[in-house]
Amino acid sequence: MRNFGYLAGIYFLTVFFFHTTALALSPDEVMVIANKNAAGSTGLAAYYMEQRNIPKENLVQLWMTDKETCSREDYEKKAAPKIRRALSANPKIRAAVTMFGVPLRISGPKNTAGEEERLAALKAQKESIQSKIDQGKTLDEKALAALKKERDKADRAYTQFKRGLDRTASFDSELCLVKKDNYELNMWMPNPFYPGFKNQKLSVDKSEVIMTSRLDGASGQVVKRIINDSLEAEKQGLKGKAYFDARWKDPGNKKLSGYAFYDKSIHLCASHFNTKNIMPVVLEQTQELFGSGDCPDAAIYCGWYRLANYVDAFTWAKGSVGFHIASSECTTLKNKNSNVWCKKMLDKGIAATVGPVGEPYVQSFPVPALFFGMLSEGYLTLAESYMLSIPYLSWKMVLVGDPLYRLNIIN
Repeated sequence: MRNFGYLAGIYFLTVFFFHTTALALSPDEVMVIANKNAAGSTGLAAYYMEQRNIPKENLVQLWMTDKETCSREDYEKKAAPKIRRALSANPKIRAAVTMFGVPLRISGPKNTAGEEERLAALKAQKESIQSKIDQGKTLDEKALAALKKERDKADRAYTQFKRGLDRTASFDSELCLVKKDNYELNMWMPNPFYPGFKNQKLSVDKSEVIMTSRLDGASGQVVKRIINDSLEAEKQGLKGKAYFDARWKDPGNKKLSGYAFYDKSIHLCASHFNTKNIMPVVLEQTQELFGSGDCPDAAIYCGWYRLANYVDAFTWAKGSVGFHIASSECTTLKNKNSNVWCKKMLDKGIAATVGPVGEPYVQSFPVPALFFGMLSEGYLTLAESYMLSIPYLSWKMVLVGDPLYRLNIIN
């Protein structure tokens, strides 16, 4: 796991107040992207734009597959050029929202001949070493240990190279870099808005990034409900409890990475909500998950790890926001038989959630303390809070929800 080298709590005060005046996303800065080939897509786009007073000229209508996955070629030929032209014509645009019917995921292109040759060579190398180990009955312990060390090194090289060839991305995460030319598609690109990369020289500039979000779900009714609930919660206030589900007890002020870093960040969320008296907090800090019916009036949720197996613990408050840290929890929003967390949370009534379309690795999720900390202050929109808390772009993550949604929490 990547060592971030800092704790999210360090950034609470600086991020909240440094970025607030610089961003302030407004309706005329939002592009709405619909798919004319998908039933209901343009109608839902019109409904959302009317509710949020988004100018009609901010609508971009694509014609592409209505399936949840499109090819890389289709994205490059049928989506990206039209979106780029619209951005050039309207330089005010800083965020895009993809509507129900726009593909969720972009499949990766096939490996090149050179990449396949390299994979085969690395695989052959580790298999050759393993064969020597299997046949080395007469080897002494020192020689056998040396071979095993060499095999493990070869296995790591093979795994790392194969992992680096992952070019499948969420449509929305790729869309973040639609203004950028000729960037590396293998795995991810660093997000220049993420505080963890502050003062580092990156291959992506802030001017090349647009914020993205998605209004999507199992049906058009779910999408309308998301829109209506977000607007009502802004006006009437978000009421309920914050549920945080850590796996271990708070480790204190240690230098952490990987799973421990994100678990600590969940603890920081709970502490922040308690200290600021934002709303009542329930913290679970064992490897057990919240059980069925344990979380009534859930307004905020962050927890982990139950893979593709939603636990019906929640009664979602109108306007609620939450996400579950686990792989592939947004592989589908349409499959009736799926139990992935994003789909089920939206089916059950949540207004906004986040998840990956494939294996993202834990360091790709929004840092909970940043995301929920900024969102709870009520200054930044959902899309802004997400963009400031997610480390990587051109990767797996998806934000589902109204990008203009601002939390108005009533304790």
